[in-house]
Amino acid sequence: MQMAVVDDDTVLIFDKEENNPLKLNGQSVWGSLYSIGSAEVTALEMQTNSFCAGGGWLSNGTMISVGGSPLTSESENQSEESVAGWDGLRMFTPGQAGGGQVYEDPSRLRLTSKRWYPSTTRLEDGSVIIFGGMEKEGFNNVDPAADNPTLEFWPPKFDGQAIPSKFLVDALNTNLFPVTFLLPSGDIFVAANTLAMTYNWQTNKETRLPSLPNGVRINYPASAASTLLPLTIANDWTPEVILCGGSSAASIEAGKGLSADSPASAQCSRIVLDQAGIKAGWATETLPEARVMGDAVLTPDGQVLIINGAGTGQAGFSNVKDGSQIGESNAKNPVLRPTLYSPTAPAGKRFTISLASSKSERLYHSSASLIPDGRVIVAGSNPNLDFSTTPYITRYNVEMFSPPYLAQPRPAYTGLPTGFTYGASFTLNVTLAANTSTVQAVLMDLGYSTHGVHMSQRWVELTAALNGTSLVVNAPATAGLFPPGPGWVHILADGIPSEARKVMVGDGADPPYSEEAMQGLLQSAAKSTTAD
Repeated sequence: MQMAVVDDDTVLIFDKEENNPLKLNGQSVWGSLYSIGSAEVTALEMQTNSFCAGGGWLSNGTMISVGGSPLTSESENQSEESVAGWDGLRMFTPGQAGGGQVYEDPSRLRLTSKRWYPSTTRLEDGSVIIFGGMEKEGFNNVDPAADNPTLEFWPPKFDGQAIPSKFLVDALNTNLFPVTFLLPSGDIFVAANTLAMTYNWQTNKETRLPSLPNGVRINYPASAASTLLPLTIANDWTPEVILCGGSSAASIEAGKGLSADSPASAQCSRIVLDQAGIKAGWATETLPEARVMGDAVLTPDGQVLIINGAGTGQAGFSNVKDGSQIGESNAKNPVLRPTLYSPTAPAGKRFTISLASSKSERLYHSSASLIPDGRVIVAGSNPNLDFSTTPYITRYNVEMFSPPYLAQPRPAYTGLPTGFTYGASFTLNVTLAANTSTVQAVLMDLGYSTHGVHMSQRWVELTAALNGTSLVVNAPATAGLFPPGPGWVHILADGIPSEARKVMVGDGADPPYSEEAMQGLLQSAAKSTTAD
């Protein structure tokens, strides 16, 4: 359900508490480490239910998972001794040789309030901002009393209290897992339902952007594929966002008013987030296929791989009209063939469809991520309340997709430092094919993948100069371009990427911490618990 790359060989995977076959101490497991090289799985012990949580990396290299489900082992079809996770916070610090454990302390490490289906974004000070979610069980926020239209930070900031967001209120009833990206200015782009804004978290100012065209909704349960497009030297690192697919059917209706046969959208909406681009508004293109619950994965050569999802319906399970589902799935007609999108190609020539198809449907609760060797890992799919062996089944198999560049001779490099500070330079020793004409350096955040949302995913070109076999690379000038914390460096030779190596951007220090804000958070959390 959730996936984050830890190191060259390790992927962290979180699921929901259910009857998973993997056991630890006689109990089913909902967290694990997956080895890319050996395909071995190491079980992780977890306390709180991470069902539909968000997550991201801090400046010190620790990953946090935030929010989750109200369901516990006493709930229907839940089998383990878990704690409700909807105000939970889990910490994972990578260990040596791919190891590490999840650390939890529900009495202190927790959010201000309940957040089921929240989104996160890494900030330029090394902390994480957390948007939205819901406080009661449900399919979407048809009942405003279920909504949590607020945001908060980890570590907590200011007075530690949740901050109300008018934007999230206006985006009802489709405001869960909002699409969020850090912009080079330090503001946050946010989209939910058909609405979009930029948010200045330091001044708490929301600035509305043009609404999405043609009534197409783009976040859960409509679940379009979304990404911040590559920030390049050629475009002067100007931010641009694209949202592909979604649904105009998954609107304000309660679940039973929807159908698994409702057509998904084939619309791609793209906007440049500078003054001229905002004035021009959204430009639209048409996908080769309609798709809901797709994943948009940035590849190191600056393309967007759109993978996974379905042609009809919407995200979720057991919510739509009786008789329209297959099993419990709210969606049907799996889209097995990926589509490659080339952002800099001329309009009308940006889509490539001659790619290998998946052997397994990847529907609700699937995930995808770029991995350091340049492949894309695809896993999951479980549109059911619990483990299921009937269509659509619970998928535990992993597939690896190889983008076209893997068939080409690839460059290589050595000499990457373990970390670098902003504005610093470093030198790589590069191995290039004969007659290579252009060499680039790219810094990527592979993101936290869940529900078709790649939280904090990022592609930033670095200025670089080649001198023989030495490539002098300049680190990002500002934390707005790339926030402090872990990143991955590729070089490109005439557009063909090397494998990546991990680097710490910034000084590796902890994000800012305020004891006053922490006490405010704990007081707020105590009030939330008492209200229950």
